[in-house]
Amino acid sequence: MTDILRCAIVGTGSIAHLHADAVAAYPHAEIVAATDLSRAAADAFAERHGVPAVYDDLDGMLAAEHPDVVLICTPPGAHPAQTLAAFAAGAHVIVEKPPAPSLDELQQMTAAAEAAGRELAVVFQQRTGTAAAHVKRLLDSGALGRPLVAQCQTLWYRGADYFAVPWRGKWKTEGGGTTLGHAIHQIDLLAYLLGDWVRVEGRLWRLDRDTETEDVSTATIVFEGGVVAQMVSSTLSPREVSTVRIDTERATVTVDHLYGHGHENWRITPARHVDDAEAATWDLPAVEERSGHEPLLRDVFDALRAGAPLPPVADSPARSIEIVAAVYASADADGAVMTPADLAVHPTHRTGFASTVIDLRPGR
Repeated sequence: MTDILRCAIVGTGSIAHLHADAVAAYPHAEIVAATDLSRAAADAFAERHGVPAVYDDLDGMLAAEHPDVVLICTPPGAHPAQTLAAFAAGAHVIVEKPPAPSLDELQQMTAAAEAAGRELAVVFQQRTGTAAAHVKRLLDSGALGRPLVAQCQTLWYRGADYFAVPWRGKWKTEGGGTTLGHAIHQIDLLAYLLGDWVRVEGRLWRLDRDTETEDVSTATIVFEGGVVAQMVSSTLSPREVSTVRIDTERATVTVDHLYGHGHENWRITPARHVDDAEAATWDLPAVEERSGHEPLLRDVFDALRAGAPLPPVADSPARSIEIVAAVYASADADGAVMTPADLAVHPTHRTGFASTVIDLRPGR
């Protein structure tokens, strides 16, 4: 095992503070350097978190510090080049979602990781927590019977001020709208629990916000084994909620939360034919850990130090972004069915997600 993992952070915006706190909570890692396009922002971040070195650019930081792990907390468009640079410098990468603005770029990133003998971990922190792990075990073991129907809702609110940030709401710099930027978290949690997808039919809508991308999306996602899921994503919803519901032969599993979940957010409701004694065996663990960056980075760091494969909370980096890409590709084909085989050779949506958005704003 490596004694101390030397970590460097690229991008020092709000999400980087969660990374810094997670590193600080892990006894065998430390942040040795940070960089940001704004030197003032990087200096303030370094002062707050006790980071000893600040650099004006990533290349200079990599050359001087030779970090073991690079934590990438920048906007999506910057992820591919920064990830490739980190792998070339011999570092592992932990990158915020979405990992890349296109499937081809993500494929380049995963190929670079393999060539360098390094790991690419994507931050989908909603996979973490003792409740999600417990429910996954129940589903995988067959204790709840076959999953049948699911719902995946990301109903959030983002006002005009949110989209005033220059890179947001544009295909070129954000990569996509609410499907990519927001719904991907719940889609990822749903896929973590249910497994691989087999077909998608999607639509994109612009109902209110002045953006190039969608502010609402809808889709039907079918998973292996015949599970049918309905997905809706919105940035227009004043009462915000993030929901995953899975109806199986023997129970309904529901998590209702917003940006993170604990045991109080989960509920397992047995079907009428299940007796109380058996249902009691499905109770959540007595010891709770909430979802978040801290358990995700801890489990990834443990794997890196042991030279082990990435844990389930950080593996399959392409699964959820493939579902998102399929939603966009389907929407761009008037809601046509999209399969993994279709997506693998898609002529446009492997290189970007710009798609047809149905504009229903008054007067448009």
